[in-house]
Amino acid sequence: MVGRQPEDRIFPSADEDVEAAGHVADTPQTLSPAYRLAFQDDDFLLRDELRPVRLQLELLKPELALQEENIVSTIVVFGSARTPSPEEAERGLAAAEEKLRAAGESPEAAHDVRRARHVLERSRYYGEARRFAAIVSKAGQCGPERCYVVVTGGGPGIMEAANRGAGDVGAESIGLNIVLPFEQAPNPYITPKLSFQFHYFAIRKMHFLMRARALVCFPGGFGTMDELFEALTLIQTGKIEPIPVLLFGEAWWRRIVDFEAMVDEGVISPRDLDIFRYVDTAEAAWSEVQAFYSRPPEQRHRRGV
Repeated sequence: MVGRQPEDRIFPSADEDVEAAGHVADTPQTLSPAYRLAFQDDDFLLRDELRPVRLQLELLKPELALQEENIVSTIVVFGSARTPSPEEAERGLAAAEEKLRAAGESPEAAHDVRRARHVLERSRYYGEARRFAAIVSKAGQCGPERCYVVVTGGGPGIMEAANRGAGDVGAESIGLNIVLPFEQAPNPYITPKLSFQFHYFAIRKMHFLMRARALVCFPGGFGTMDELFEALTLIQTGKIEPIPVLLFGEAWWRRIVDFEAMVDEGVISPRDLDIFRYVDTAEAAWSEVQAFYSRPPEQRHRRGV
């Protein structure tokens, strides 16, 4: 069997067996759930005992699709689903201010205005994510083997901005959506054939990093922090090779996460601060990626290691 090509196989394919099974007459035996081919039996595949199989399927489906599309490396963009475009943020602020005027300066309406102003300030990251994705996509997708393909979590906000930026330059991009209790739909800028949906967070996060050559993390909430800190931990512990980890918006990150305090408390070492860099523009982020990969592989490790 060594070297045998698919067209030379001696066993029937799954498709051929499905077709053959459809020619069997209906009888009490053939209509029984027990008679269904296992891979066509949804009730069987959804049993708790089949979780290991579903995990493997969820790992394989996107992997095979990315191989078929010759995607050899990616740039991962994380960030809040609640970061709107500047245009949306301006409309939100205008609506909040109108509500404040109509409510007669109520504390609740005033709070909404303050929050809308914060959202408008943060909306600049939407534009930066879009520009960064355009720069990366234009540089990487220029041959039969596609490099630096932008991948996001597939949702709105920063994720939408990055997928949109790739589309701005005619490039394809990936979206890794996750089934959530509330509505979660893929944004319209993901390349349809590269729009995937996951049940397991663990497998989804593995796919984020399997081809990653850089991780660019914009301001975000629990999900963004979860994804960021898993990547930092994997690099810190040597489970993955170092890649550029870029925190977009230095002032925001320093206010939200006090990494230096973690060093002072002794829970991380000073050299762990070298795992990531702060950036504030799309151009600066791209320069960091280029600088990292311009060095020989043996010089890409963290300083002090």
